[in-house]
Amino acid sequence: MNTDKKFPIWSWVWFGLGALYFFLPLIATLDFSLRAQKGTISLLAYTRAMSDPKFVEAFSFSTIMAFVTIIVSLGLVVPTLYWVHLYLPKLRPWVEFVTLMPFVIPAIVLVFGLLRTYSAPWIINFGGTPITILPSLTESKIGTRILLISGYVVLSLPYIFRAVDNGLRSIDVRTLTEAGQSLGADTLTILRLVIFPNLRSALLSGALLTFAIVIGELIFAAFLAQPAFGPYLQHLGQHRAYDSTALTIVSFALTWAVMGLIDFVTRSNVPQKSH
Repeated sequence: MNTDKKFPIWSWVWFGLGALYFFLPLIATLDFSLRAQKGTISLLAYTRAMSDPKFVEAFSFSTIMAFVTIIVSLGLVVPTLYWVHLYLPKLRPWVEFVTLMPFVIPAIVLVFGLLRTYSAPWIINFGGTPITILPSLTESKIGTRILLISGYVVLSLPYIFRAVDNGLRSIDVRTLTEAGQSLGADTLTILRLVIFPNLRSALLSGALLTFAIVIGELIFAAFLAQPAFGPYLQHLGQHRAYDSTALTIVSFALTWAVMGLIDFVTRSNVPQKSH
């Protein structure tokens, strides 16, 4: 007897309307990007945009910033959540609340806060003598990059947190830690050789989501005057609409490819049931 529930007709109607709402603008954008050469459909806008040296520079810059952001985010979130899961489980709701703040506070407010706080040096008076404890970060290229990566880390916190938290919930953290300690391993060794390998799928999911966020980010890079892909795409749209539209399609395809890779990795790591 077939017990599968059939979707009512209205469910399919609403699904179809949602698909049209999503795909029609995308199809129109794709069609516009193919009409850079008047009177014919061609890939001129794509070849012209991809051959632009500034595109290579901007995309390479954002890719490097994405990888640095991933390393810093994982180095911050994994040990913190490991400690919370193992010793301070009652603090988990508070940690989760902090990671949700990027959803509440707009990026424009965050970047203005960073500029307001770190654009001037921090000076204290010690015995009547002014001492600089932190120089202005916006006056140097390295300082500005630090602010940019810090902003990206904050934006990626909600996604990294959920990926790592779900991964830690799927393993027995306490048993693995006690087994490592019984063999004489310290905390750093347990994290490096036990916890990180068991979180491989979760870490990859969080890393790929962070990569997609950084590649498309605009506000932080624009206000910190950095040659990232987001500001480049905005500037291109003001002067070469066809090329900008083509890169928009490329960015969309890249994001979906990342999502597909996440789905493939997470599915491939699910243990198969024995028959």
